[in-house]
Amino acid sequence: MRILRFAVLLLVVLAWQLLWLRGLPEYVLGPVEILQHFGAALGEREFYDHVGASLMRSLPGFAIGTLLGIALGLAAGVARSFDQMLSPVVFLTYPVPKIVMLPLFMLWFGIGDFSKILIIALACFYPTFINAYYGAKATPAILVWSGLNMGAGRWRIFLRVVVPNALPQIFAGIRVSMALSFIVMFATEMINARSGLGHMIRVAENSLRFDLMYVSLLSIAILGYASDQLLRLGRERVLAWQEQGA
Repeated sequence: MRILRFAVLLLVVLAWQLLWLRGLPEYVLGPVEILQHFGAALGEREFYDHVGASLMRSLPGFAIGTLLGIALGLAAGVARSFDQMLSPVVFLTYPVPKIVMLPLFMLWFGIGDFSKILIIALACFYPTFINAYYGAKATPAILVWSGLNMGAGRWRIFLRVVVPNALPQIFAGIRVSMALSFIVMFATEMINARSGLGHMIRVAENSLRFDLMYVSLLSIAILGYASDQLLRLGRERVLAWQEQGA
């Protein structure tokens, strides 16, 4: 199956390169040219400064939003009072695009990185909250009652029964949040930033530097893919017991 996927990807890249050789608009670069520009960017310190600036916005926002979403989602999933207090607000505001809150956050918290980190955290909060919430809700009641009958306290049942049962869905929410952290980071940097990969896109647009545009897009794709692979590896290790039990 992997060989088939690789073959399909290779055919797409070859077709793209051949079409470019036959004459595509100047704003559509070929794969070989994109890799050449990307390789040249790797030798420039400014490129790493932009990557570092983007990561310093996306990763803290991802960590804050994810941890808060998991904690409150699990709490709402097991405690009726938290459920009644949090769930209506979360599910009511979930459809609202989080990037539209950026102007308000800039007024409240300034135009620096802090407001951008908070917007990223807000975007990452929802997927983790919802997945942790439904993961906790899906805990079989028989497991809870069995633990209580054997003398386990509620806190022990939460840690040993509810959390392990919710972990698969929690990891699904974390992967979605990771992708959103890069997407929202990109959007915030295009709106108002003096550094970062999104800023590179805006500079490329204003100066018709299509090479910078593709370098920025390829960079964010590589960072996103690498982050997702790390999360998948972490999931496999943490949930190894589940695979053995299956």
